[in-house]
Amino acid sequence: MNQDYIIPNEWSIIEEGFNSDKVKSSESLFSIGNGAMGQRANFEEEYSGETFQGSYIAGVYYPDKTRVGWWKNGYPEYFAKVLNAPNWIGINVLINDEKLDLHTCKEVSEFKRELNMQEGWLSRSFEAILQNGIKIKVDTKRFLSLELDEIGAINYNVTPLNSDAKITYIPYIDAGITNEDTNWDDQFWDVLEVSKNNKQSYIKSRTMKTHFYTCTFMESRLFVNNVEVAAESKNEQTENTISCAYEQEVKQNQTYTIHKFGGYVVDRDHDKDQLVAAAKTALDKAVSIGFDALLEMQKQSWAQIWNMSDITIEGDVKAQQGIRFNIFQLNQTYLGTDATLNIGPKGFTGEKYGGSTYWDTEAYCIPFYMATKDQSVARTLLEYRYKHLDKAIENAAKLGFTNGAALYPMVTMNGEECHNEWEITFEEIHRNGAIAFAIFNYYRFTDDYSYIPEKGLEVLIGIARFWQQRATFSSHKNKFMILGVTGPNEYENNINNNFYTNYIAKWCINYALENIEIVKTDHISDYIRIKEKVNFSDEELAKWKHVADEMYFPYSEKHNIYLQQDGFLDKELITVADLDKSQRPINQKWSWDRILRSPYIKQADTLQGFYMFEDDFSTEELERHFDFYEPFTVHESSLSPCVHSIQAAKLNRMEQAYTFYLRTSRLDLDDYNHEVEEGLHITSMAGTWMSIVEGFGGMRVHNNTLSFSPKIPKGWKTYSFKVNFRHQVITVNVSQKGTEFTLEGKQAIEILVDGKQVTVSPNK
Repeated sequence: MNQDYIIPNEWSIIEEGFNSDKVKSSESLFSIGNGAMGQRANFEEEYSGETFQGSYIAGVYYPDKTRVGWWKNGYPEYFAKVLNAPNWIGINVLINDEKLDLHTCKEVSEFKRELNMQEGWLSRSFEAILQNGIKIKVDTKRFLSLELDEIGAINYNVTPLNSDAKITYIPYIDAGITNEDTNWDDQFWDVLEVSKNNKQSYIKSRTMKTHFYTCTFMESRLFVNNVEVAAESKNEQTENTISCAYEQEVKQNQTYTIHKFGGYVVDRDHDKDQLVAAAKTALDKAVSIGFDALLEMQKQSWAQIWNMSDITIEGDVKAQQGIRFNIFQLNQTYLGTDATLNIGPKGFTGEKYGGSTYWDTEAYCIPFYMATKDQSVARTLLEYRYKHLDKAIENAAKLGFTNGAALYPMVTMNGEECHNEWEITFEEIHRNGAIAFAIFNYYRFTDDYSYIPEKGLEVLIGIARFWQQRATFSSHKNKFMILGVTGPNEYENNINNNFYTNYIAKWCINYALENIEIVKTDHISDYIRIKEKVNFSDEELAKWKHVADEMYFPYSEKHNIYLQQDGFLDKELITVADLDKSQRPINQKWSWDRILRSPYIKQADTLQGFYMFEDDFSTEELERHFDFYEPFTVHESSLSPCVHSIQAAKLNRMEQAYTFYLRTSRLDLDDYNHEVEEGLHITSMAGTWMSIVEGFGGMRVHNNTLSFSPKIPKGWKTYSFKVNFRHQVITVNVSQKGTEFTLEGKQAIEILVDGKQVTVSPNK
C-alpha cells in the first residue's frame, strides 16, 4: 500500500494529526532549501522519538573512506558524503521548567503542518498538554531566504491556554553532528571556535580532509503579544554548542514569540579568516530587515520563479499538487547561480547517494532548467562537466584507458569517481553518453553553438576516445561489441551488448566526428587550438568511425525488436502482471542473485534509447518495443515512470500515460517505493515536468523548429505551461476543446502543431 496522509491541495503540502510513525517521512516531504543550503523538516524543539536530523550546505562534502569486502583495481578511495551540517534551527522550549517534547506530551491535538509552495515557507501548529498539566498552543513558521541565501528565519509562538506559565526559550546551535550513513562512524567536523558577540552566537568549524570552513550563526528577538521585550539571556557553551536562555512570565492566552535568525557562511564565498565577520554582516542585515519583511521578500522571490516555471492543471487536485511539489523541490535544490554546484539525487532532503552528481542531471534535469530559466543556467550545468574533463581522463586512465579517453564518473562531487559498487563504477558506462547527449540537447534547444567550439568539443573527443577503446572487435561476428556492462536497468549486471549502451556509444562517436568537421570549417582558430591541445589525427578519427559503423546490436527476428542485451531471451519471461504482489518491490524482497536472473527491468533501458533518439525510429518500432519491454518493467527506479509516460502519450495511450504521470509526480508524496523517509527523489522530479511538457504537450525541436502535439488526460479540464525557447517565452494552454499558444516577445515565431506550421505573434 502507498501512503495517503498528505491532504490534496493545489499550492500546499498539508498534514493533519500527529502520528509519530510518519515523522521521518514528513521530515523528508516538508524539507526546505534555497539552493545554497537546505534542511529536513525537523522540529525546532526537542523530539525524543524517531527522527532523522538533517541540515546540508551546498558543495560541502567529506570523502568517507571506501568500505568494501574485496578491493579491486580502479576502486575509488572514498565515497563523497554530503555532510550533515551544524544544526542552527534548535530551540528548546521549557514550560514551567518542563521541556516541550511531542513524544512525551500527555496529549497532542490540532496538529497541522503545511509547506506553502507558492510562497516558500514551512509552518506547524498544535495544542499540547504537558506532563505538568499545562496546555499550550504552538505556532511556528520558517523559511530559507532566496534573496539572502545565507539566512534562514524562524517565528516560534507559544500561548499558555489553561493557566499563566513561565516559558523559557533556549535557542542554540550545535556542531556536534554526525551522519547517519557514515562508513566508519567518523567525525566529519572539527570545531575551531565557539564565540558570542552581544546577541549573536557563532560556531566556526572545518570539515576534516576536505577542509571546508564554515561559520554557523544565530541571533534572536523576543516578543510578548507582538511587542518586543528586552530579554536578558543566560548563555551556555560547550566545545560543540552554544545556547541562550530567555525566561518570561506569560499570562494565560498571551503569546510569547521568538524570532530566530540563523544560517551558514562558507569559505567557498568568503575568506576563511573572515567568516565570523561575514556571519555578523549577514545577521545584521537579516535582523534589521526583520522576520515579516524577509517573509515578504521570500513571497516575491517565489512569485518570480513560479511566473515562469508553474504548470497549472484544472480538474485534478492531486495531479496539480504533484507537479508543483516537483517543480518547487527542483528550485529549492538548484537555481543555477553557481557553476561549481550540481543537482544531487536527494538534494537537501537526505544523505543517501551522497548528495553527488549523477547522469540524472544531463538526462533529466537539463531540459527542465533549459526551458524554465534563462539558457545560461543549462550552459552552467554543461560547464560543470567541462571543468571536470581532466578528472574524467584520470578516471579512465585508472581503468587502463589511454590517449585522453574520458570516462565521466557515475557519482562525483569534484570530478573524481566515488561510487564503489563494481557493477556500477566499472560497468554502468552509459553515463558517458548522457554527458555528450546534453551538449547536443542544449544546442538543439537554444541554437547556441558557441559552447561546442569553446568547451564542448573537447568533452566530445574525450568521450569518443573512450568508446573507441572500450569496444571489442569480435572476429566471430565481424562487429564491434561492448562487453561486461550494466545498462540503465541495474537489475542486469556484467552483460554483453546492452542495446542502449551500444547505441549511445555509436551516436557519441558520430556526433564528435560531425562537430570536429563543423568547428574545422566555421571556427578555425578554435579547431587549431583544440587539435594542438588534444592531438588527434585523421588516422585516429578513421578508427573511431570504423567502430561506429560496425557496432553490433542484438536483435530478435522472432519478436522483431532490439534485445536489451545478448541473453535477454534466455530468461524466464514472466511479466510483472503475473508476479505475486507480495513479492514487490523485488529490490526489498529478493536476493540479488534472483533479481539478476529475472527478466525484470528496474527502469527504461532499451526504451531510454527510443526516448533519447526517437527521430531514429518509427512510431511502429516504438510501439513494438514498448509492448515488449514495459510488461517486464517494475519501475523501481524513480527515473522510470516519466520516460514511459512520455512514450505512452506519443502512442496515444493516454490512460497509461496518465497513470505513469501520477506515479512520477506523486512518487514521494504517496511513497510508492516505501523509502521516502530517506529523502526525496529530486532529479527524477525533472522527469515529472518532462512527462507533461514532452508527454502530454508533445514538445520537441524538429528541424530547428519548436513542435507540439498536445493531448490531454480525460479527467483534466485544462493544463498550461511556459517554455523559454531561444529567449522567447511561449505559453501553451491545452483544454478539451483545443490548444492556445501565446508569445511574450517582440518577434513572431513559427512553430509546428501536429506537424502543421503555425505562426504565433507576440501578445496575441
